[in-house]
Amino acid sequence: MKNIFLLFGFLVVFGSCQKANQEELSTSESSVEKKTDEGFEMYEMSEMAALMEQMYVDNERLKARIIKGDTIGQFPQHFKRIHEAVLTDETDKDAFFEEQSAKFIQAQELIYKDPKNAKEHFNNGINACISCHQVKCGGPIPRIKKLYIE
Repeated sequence: MKNIFLLFGFLVVFGSCQKANQEELSTSESSVEKKTDEGFEMYEMSEMAALMEQMYVDNERLKARIIKGDTIGQFPQHFKRIHEAVLTDETDKDAFFEEQSAKFIQAQELIYKDPKNAKEHFNNGINACISCHQVKCGGPIPRIKKLYIE
């Protein structure tokens, strides 16, 4: 009897965790809605959203290396795809976006060219992200701010 209650409790907890994860995924800000033949709604990340997610992860790792004083490594060439990746809303790809993305790439490249001032260049890159997101898509700003090196 005790085992039945334990199993039931496990199923309730497991089921509620799955539902919470599904709700989290369905409210993603960087996704595009797609309808299937069956009428279900599926969300697919745009190329730009996926690229920005990868850049965020890369910058988390870079931040850790800068803080530890480790070697910086090589500039990730996939960052340059920022100029060609398809945005969730293609109308956002305008002169302002191109200017801000160029500033971001320049600041990121400086980290690798001038590792003695990596912290300053890194934070300038984060500033470029925030400057663009203040105008284009403000949702990720709190997350981006966590990348700053103090």
